[in-house]
Amino acid sequence: MSKQTARPETPHPETPRLVLATDLDGTFLAGETAHRQRLYRLVERHPHIRLVWVTGRSLEAVIPLLSDPSLPRPDYLVCDVGATVVDGRTLQPLQPLQSGIDARWPGEHVVADAMRGFHGLHRQDVPQERRCSYFCEPGVLAPQREAIEDAARALGCAVLYSADRYLDILPPRTDKGRTLQALAALLRLPVDRILVAGDTLNDLSMYEAGFNGVCVGQSEPALLEATHRHEHVLHASEAGCGGILQAIEHFGLLPANDPHVEAPAPGRAGQSDLVMVYHRLPFEESFEDGKLVRRRPTSPNGIIPSLLSFFAGGQAGSWVAWTLDDAKREGFEARTPVDVDRYPNLTAARVPLSKAEVDAFYKRFSKEAFWPMLHTFWERARFREDDWKVFLKVNRRFAEAAAAEAAHGATVWLHDYNLWMVPARLRELRPDLKIAFFHHTYFPSADIFNVVPWRREILGSLLSCDYIGFHIPRQVENFVDVVRGAMPTETLERQGCAPRFLTYGCAVGLDTMTTRLRVGDREVGLGAHPVGTDLGRIRDVLAQRSVRNSLEKLRREISPRKLVLSIERLDYTKGTLEKLEAFDRLLEAQPQLQGKVTLVMVCVPAAKEMTIYRQLQTQIEQAVGRINGRHSRLDWTPVRFFARPLPFEEVVAHYAAADVMWITPLRDGLNLVAKEFVATQGIEGGRGVLVLSEFAGAAAEMKGALLTNPHDPADLTAALGQALAMDPDEAEGRLRQLYGIVENYDVDRWGRDFLAAVRGAGPQRNTNTTPSVSATMAAASGRSQRGDGAARA
Repeated sequence: MSKQTARPETPHPETPRLVLATDLDGTFLAGETAHRQRLYRLVERHPHIRLVWVTGRSLEAVIPLLSDPSLPRPDYLVCDVGATVVDGRTLQPLQPLQSGIDARWPGEHVVADAMRGFHGLHRQDVPQERRCSYFCEPGVLAPQREAIEDAARALGCAVLYSADRYLDILPPRTDKGRTLQALAALLRLPVDRILVAGDTLNDLSMYEAGFNGVCVGQSEPALLEATHRHEHVLHASEAGCGGILQAIEHFGLLPANDPHVEAPAPGRAGQSDLVMVYHRLPFEESFEDGKLVRRRPTSPNGIIPSLLSFFAGGQAGSWVAWTLDDAKREGFEARTPVDVDRYPNLTAARVPLSKAEVDAFYKRFSKEAFWPMLHTFWERARFREDDWKVFLKVNRRFAEAAAAEAAHGATVWLHDYNLWMVPARLRELRPDLKIAFFHHTYFPSADIFNVVPWRREILGSLLSCDYIGFHIPRQVENFVDVVRGAMPTETLERQGCAPRFLTYGCAVGLDTMTTRLRVGDREVGLGAHPVGTDLGRIRDVLAQRSVRNSLEKLRREISPRKLVLSIERLDYTKGTLEKLEAFDRLLEAQPQLQGKVTLVMVCVPAAKEMTIYRQLQTQIEQAVGRINGRHSRLDWTPVRFFARPLPFEEVVAHYAAADVMWITPLRDGLNLVAKEFVATQGIEGGRGVLVLSEFAGAAAEMKGALLTNPHDPADLTAALGQALAMDPDEAEGRLRQLYGIVENYDVDRWGRDFLAAVRGAGPQRNTNTTPSVSATMAAASGRSQRGDGAARA
């Protein structure tokens, strides 16, 4: 459940102009997209509208709806056909109304025991409180009806029938209408401002309570027949939310000139068939001496060059990313070409953010709240409600920018956890789009992810996508595990992981994975797509004379010693300290290696605003100093440490010169450095050994790597020793196997496979009638064992 600001269980100080008390399925969750958007915005933004959800479902079954970011949060919830009443913000019982209902209920087990003697009654396997629900075959109820009523009467309970197949045993004097009357009296709500809405006979008690009401279009004939003489009930022509909007106008519940009643402007379509949405621009820019200076990305192994490659052949598209909105900057361009020579048809759509927004959205919140949780360091996570609000605001602006860029029916490709809340808003703005999401970081299991206060909202947004991709099957299944623990979910398709991925051979291996989920009557595709590397780019770099010179210089400096290479960002997830301690132990345990091996460690520092890494950097520098102080000789320094980023050309030269690539993160989504090293060595005809943490996503596909457990100090030390002592023929064979994988599954293959999977996601839905994801999932939870009519109680 999301973290909400507590609201008092007392009447609101202002008198509402409208209290909308509405059934859910077929009513508030139904209707054309434009009508739903218009009503939801009206309820969400109008200061004098109160919303009450009145449903036959239990509170537990309604909770998934509260995670749907596109739905307005109800002020009050009436669940279990009137037997449960809670505050919509805190989800705490509304007293003394709830305790009065509780006092009338003899208890679930007492009722269940009394009903056990009747033939053909089956208890429904859906969550419920203060209520026992049953279903049976047609004709079973009629001959037992009088006896069932006598048994219920003896317990002091009421009986509610539906369609001669369903019955509910409820506390006496309890139904939707009576509980709503009691709620109105408790909160002193003006009865003439209450509008009730429904579509099945189970809603009849609300109309009989005397409120103004609407039977929305496509309501059950039995409900229409039962209410056709009621002057205060409108039979609307429009289904769902459209019927509610008709009723608000029919009964004059809001002034004709109320500014909140205006329909929102439809999202305008752009020209791009492929819209890439990433938190960073595809170039670096700075404001220097009153001028905007642009440079190519300097990150040695970032994802940006890989994503840019999809536009290298002239593919038209847009790249949506944030830029710093400097108040001193004149002539700010929201849209600008990326690189007219290399990407002639690619436009950058800038989302302007203030420095405070960037600090909160990315440098503080994303890195201090989500990053540690995702990498299973949940105890380091810091969740702040104010930062979450900034995160939501920024994500909405990303969604609006993407909606403006995308052509009708375009594919919008969203990247990574910084943009978790974009899909929900984007689906609301542009239901015609194909929305794909790729999660570049590790995705943890439910016991870790569930520490996030806003986990339900995040899931509701992600499940607004057509397709969600992860690096490896383990991450797919972790996501499925989280979803299944939060809302009703049906697995539609699974597939084996072998031979593409390791199954039982590493910590992140898995034998089968889910490839399609049903969330209500929508389907979401899932897949494992490890990002590949750009071999063409590495070949070009290796062909440069300056790189060849750097490579020869490195070999002269290191030879005849063996070079162990470590390149990573400064981050506690990378296991840098553990690696240094292992190297120290190896030199102590095998003194013959002293003077024979050099560890070159490149540790790219974090931005200065990311204060959480300062202590770690100090600890790493101290460890390097201790090792060098203990083992150095006049002609040999065991650790050569670089706390700065290296240009990609220098990184490739180091890859080519290395004898061992030592990559030992404690947890990592994939690790592209491993693939870049293998690609470089393969192109060069080398036989370098890859020592890889089995907790890196790449371990699941990089068959031939020497896997190690970085959480086991002895194994970490032993694996490095094994790599240094490996027979050249074995090293060559391992590299040949690894290079075949990297060459076959390069970045182009990754992009083609991912986009092909997105195109195959579906089936395509009718964008005029598609309900929200969480809404349909809540509906699915209630449809178990009962028909649509009863499910809409």
